[in-house]
Amino acid sequence: MNTHVGIDIGARTSAMGWRQNGKTSGQWEIQHTPKGRKTAAAKMLGLKPLSVVMEATGIYYLDLALELHAAGLPVSVINPKSFHNFAKLMLQNSKTDQIDSQLLAEYGERMAPRLWVPPTADQMTLRAIGRHINRLIGHRTRAKNELHALQATETRVELLIEDEKEAIAGLDARIDRLKKAARDAIAKCPDLSLQFRCMMAAPGVGEASAIAALAELTTLPVTLKSAQVSRYAGLDVRLTQSGTSVNRPGRMSKCGNAYLRAAMFMPAMTAIRCDENVKAFYEALVARGKKKMQAIGAVMRKYLTGLWACMRSGEEFNTAKLFSEKHLAKA
Repeated sequence: MNTHVGIDIGARTSAMGWRQNGKTSGQWEIQHTPKGRKTAAAKMLGLKPLSVVMEATGIYYLDLALELHAAGLPVSVINPKSFHNFAKLMLQNSKTDQIDSQLLAEYGERMAPRLWVPPTADQMTLRAIGRHINRLIGHRTRAKNELHALQATETRVELLIEDEKEAIAGLDARIDRLKKAARDAIAKCPDLSLQFRCMMAAPGVGEASAIAALAELTTLPVTLKSAQVSRYAGLDVRLTQSGTSVNRPGRMSKCGNAYLRAAMFMPAMTAIRCDENVKAFYEALVARGKKKMQAIGAVMRKYLTGLWACMRSGEEFNTAKLFSEKHLAKA
């Protein structure tokens, strides 16, 4: 049988559908429990599929993908944006879990997506820690803003100010503890240690930014090109042009990994101020009529591709190579 399986990922359950010989053949509901995932793997092994396709949806897909990969099944994890465009191409207007699972199976049948390579345990640990640090930094920023508001009013209540300061101190302690855990996780792996040192050589990249960037980039396939990494982070430029009447300015797509995008912002801002090569590139873009945020986005994109190149080559980050006279001429 020519069988292809599609799985529409949900928070508690996932819809599984399969096609055989080009026709819809069956449905199954997968429970997101250890027993449910093992049952699903056994069910799929009986079907002997040529592909098992699911979307990279939050954190919910990962445990199931790991279970199916360990069972020897041909798992492919695709970008949700890619599947969204495929559904539009197939003129599919209705959207239910069952319809999506069958459409994912058809995606595997027609598109032959690349097989998924699972990250290592060290990489998964670092990514989990890096993302939690990111969330805690966001909580701390909101707490500092709330503290500023409490202190700015004439009707201030000292008890609330003291409580907010204690909350910020607690978040600081938690972030420091997790940063130490991230450093320990990196130190255990020679590859991660080398990549971390290469990132830290970049002007404007501090420890928190390097941990956040490495945590996200380390789980990507090493075969990805720089343009693909930019799209993964949502830093690629989206153009909207049609005939002579529609010609909108290019905009950052933001259809990608928000953690990675956030990790590039402060390094880019700092590098624009403190590094001559980056500053020259930024000013060349502004001189050409680009808005400041567009120029910052371009620096973020260049920085990300530079960090990715350093990870693959083992060379330290060098702005003289990334923002050379050749690149300034094209800016």
